[in-house]
Amino acid sequence: MTQKYPWWKQLLLDIAASFTFYTSVPVPYVNKLDFQRVARFAPEVGLIIGGILGLFDISIDSVGMPTLTRSAMVVSVWIAITGGLHLDGAMDTADGLAVGDPKRRLEVMADSATGAFGAMTAIVLVLLKTAAFADLEKNRWLALMAACGWSRWGQQLAIARYPYLKPTGKGAFHKQAIRSYTDLLPGLLLMMGLSVVQILLNKERVLFAVGMTLAGSAIAFMSGAWFNHKLGGHTGDTYGAVVEWTEALFLCVLTTLNN
Repeated sequence: MTQKYPWWKQLLLDIAASFTFYTSVPVPYVNKLDFQRVARFAPEVGLIIGGILGLFDISIDSVGMPTLTRSAMVVSVWIAITGGLHLDGAMDTADGLAVGDPKRRLEVMADSATGAFGAMTAIVLVLLKTAAFADLEKNRWLALMAACGWSRWGQQLAIARYPYLKPTGKGAFHKQAIRSYTDLLPGLLLMMGLSVVQILLNKERVLFAVGMTLAGSAIAFMSGAWFNHKLGGHTGDTYGAVVEWTEALFLCVLTTLNN
């Protein structure tokens, strides 16, 4: 018989399971975590990751580290926190899309060996994130939280909107967690609330806050739609690619909005 918990305890257990699944951060052992619902809390995990990165950025800024070096350090820790989970998916996806024969793409994506296109994709993503983040001067911690949150909401959107191409794949259970568009509302409201925080911090930056919401939601939607267009659906690798490309492109757009 499944153990019944009060709603608040079940919520905390689900968030703990999601954090354990999506990050490499050591957490205290919790017995009987259920990983079937981790996708429901992906945006919340993203905000936590962004908050950790923001604190790290503030701490190394306090010792006088130059902006570019600081940004490279943050991006490096960013990869470490996620264990390269999403970056690996983006690399595998790039290798698969590089294959001319559409029927072989999933087979190539399943190969653990990294090809030339995967390596180039990783370099491009790291360069884009580092350069864009270095150009942001104000509320960098907020930009990190927004990037990590919107990218994972984009993952949820891809799960809900498009078919999963590998029924026996490692990411197949995500489709059971995100069954309809109503499951996207908590993450969407949370991310819109983050823009409200920007307005509360500086009422003169209303347009920036609105732009942050529009850019985040649009890029999250388009990245998932593009991979679906190329493959006819999604896999666990493309979910990771949605996260990585949404983060990178979102930070690039923020540099323009920040001017």
